[in-house]
Amino acid sequence: MTSVTSLPADDNSCGWYHLSQQRQPTAAHRGHSQAPWVIVGAGFTGLAAARELATRFPDQVIILVDAQEVGFGTSGRNAGFAIDLPHDIGAPDYIGDITIAKKTLKLNLSGQAYLKELVQRHAIDCQLKHCGKYQAAIEPKGIAILDAYRSGLDKLEQPYEMLEAQDLPAHIGTHFYRKALFTPGTSLVQPSALVKGLADTLPGNVSLFENTPITSVEYGRKSVLKHAHGSITADKLILTNNAFAMSFGFLKGRMLPVFTYASLTRPLTAEEQARLGGKPYWGLIPAHPFGTTVRRTPDNRILVRNSFSFNPNGRSDPRYLARFVKRHAASFERRFPMLPGVPFDYTWGGALALSRNHEGYFGELRPNVYGALCCNGLGVTRGTATGKLLGEWLAGERNELIDFVLGAVGPNANPPSLLVSVGVNLNLQWGQFKAGREA
Repeated sequence: MTSVTSLPADDNSCGWYHLSQQRQPTAAHRGHSQAPWVIVGAGFTGLAAARELATRFPDQVIILVDAQEVGFGTSGRNAGFAIDLPHDIGAPDYIGDITIAKKTLKLNLSGQAYLKELVQRHAIDCQLKHCGKYQAAIEPKGIAILDAYRSGLDKLEQPYEMLEAQDLPAHIGTHFYRKALFTPGTSLVQPSALVKGLADTLPGNVSLFENTPITSVEYGRKSVLKHAHGSITADKLILTNNAFAMSFGFLKGRMLPVFTYASLTRPLTAEEQARLGGKPYWGLIPAHPFGTTVRRTPDNRILVRNSFSFNPNGRSDPRYLARFVKRHAASFERRFPMLPGVPFDYTWGGALALSRNHEGYFGELRPNVYGALCCNGLGVTRGTATGKLLGEWLAGERNELIDFVLGAVGPNANPPSLLVSVGVNLNLQWGQFKAGREA
């Protein structure tokens, strides 16, 4: 028996969750159940896998369980960018091997297209806007990154527009940035609203149980998942719970639960909107990976996301919120001096499952146990795509994208745990320092 020693425990201050339409969570699981398919983790990946399996096997029951409420956890806490383009930060041009980059682009586009189709089909109210994204820089090293990425996009034959400082206020209002690379393929969403909508429109043969933390698992010909009020027996078990899969006994020491933090303002008044100017909604990511992500939402709020912490147990730590909201306020004031005194309504943290080599896992973990894990910060598109592909593969299909993700090398092993804690935290602090004015 494997005891699950680490369970999700996110803070209760996520703005996306509280501002999205409230829903009645499904009941927690009680008693003893058995099903051909059991999925642990009802985020983007698990929802896509459940939907695909339910479609492929309409006469079979698919059980989907989550330790928390849908839309409350990691999938509802990101910045809401459904990104299409590959971005290999280890390559000089941020594209790297062109063959891999083309398949990664195709993978991301498949997840993005699937989400758009579901939002349209089920009329999910999640502020989906296909408006592209800006990647912006202030300092020379950031501008050099944009120039390098532009050369990579040329190699990949993808469209973009380079915007100079004098052009940017018409797009994003602020004069803060010196240059930006605009790429048109990104969609922006309200992530918690999207996840809630996806959960509420699952096929009828999916049984969703929320607030059901699994406390132990017995592996064998079948897998028996136990919780405080019963058990669930799976013919085939699917893990889509990212770094928490390590507590289930898989990929131990190969994923890093890193938290990033965001704050969301109150809605801007009409007068404040006029002072800001620019487009009515947009999303901006920093040239430097440790810089600040900024969004103007369709309901006229400003999102600021920066700062990182390494939380080895994958659980929120309230000490960081009080510390990082001050950093968010400073970042906001530098970018938006025309909006003095605009307060934040919400500040929250959310986990990323990262690996040292930026690779995820897709495939069989042990007989009759499978996983699509470690999205490396691209959960909206990559998680959706790999979840759907996992359902297709388990239904017996093979195609170019399934072969691509099956052939990936998977996450690298980390150094010993003590070295990891020291090394990751030092690396995060150093990275944020190097981001300079982009922080």
